[in-house]
Amino acid sequence: MADAAALRAEQSALAARVIRADALGPVRRVAGVDVSASRFDPAGLVHAAVVLLSWPGLEVIARAGASLPAPMPYRTGLLAFREMPAILAALGKLPARPDLLLVDGQGIAHPRRCGIACHLGVTLDLPAIGVAKSRLVGQPAAPLGPEPGAVQMLLDRGEVVGALLRTRARANPLHVSIGHRIALATALDWVRATARGYRLPEPTRLAHEWAAMVRRGEAG
Repeated sequence: MADAAALRAEQSALAARVIRADALGPVRRVAGVDVSASRFDPAGLVHAAVVLLSWPGLEVIARAGASLPAPMPYRTGLLAFREMPAILAALGKLPARPDLLLVDGQGIAHPRRCGIACHLGVTLDLPAIGVAKSRLVGQPAAPLGPEPGAVQMLLDRGEVVGALLRTRARANPLHVSIGHRIALATALDWVRATARGYRLPEPTRLAHEWAAMVRRGEAG
């Protein structure tokens, strides 16, 4: 594995290829992507999960998982290089190619504007949205309202890099950002449209559950 400086340079090159405008075709299949790993695992495995759903019905078409040795230790801002091999292996097991990816992680809300959703979207040339549970960079432009559906832009060094979206009352907001081939407003629309009463949108919620099963060896 290349050193950290080389990996950061690769991220900057990938970031330059991110399309921040809508370039989606017809969406018939949406995939949720998530990864589970434990720093206490002596084998150092990364467990990736992908759930492919129909749109607009959000019926499960297929689930796939892959567990591979982590190619590098965890480093803040370089998570994609640790997780990508397992994610690509899981995606390769799907019976059909997704039209849109919702990824549990950052998009351009990243120090070099290349989180895992960007890395994955550019690599596969697929529209992708980053749907993260916590913030990596930036600050909200103003306080986020408490009501479900409240939105507030996320700013980093004067640039809008994403948005905070509260999907449920009394729940922490999601951090939504552009991955690839989608505008931020459209990304927010997709997260809202795929929400089914939980904090997480259905694609990443199901992928999160599946990733835990893959890690425990319970995935069939």
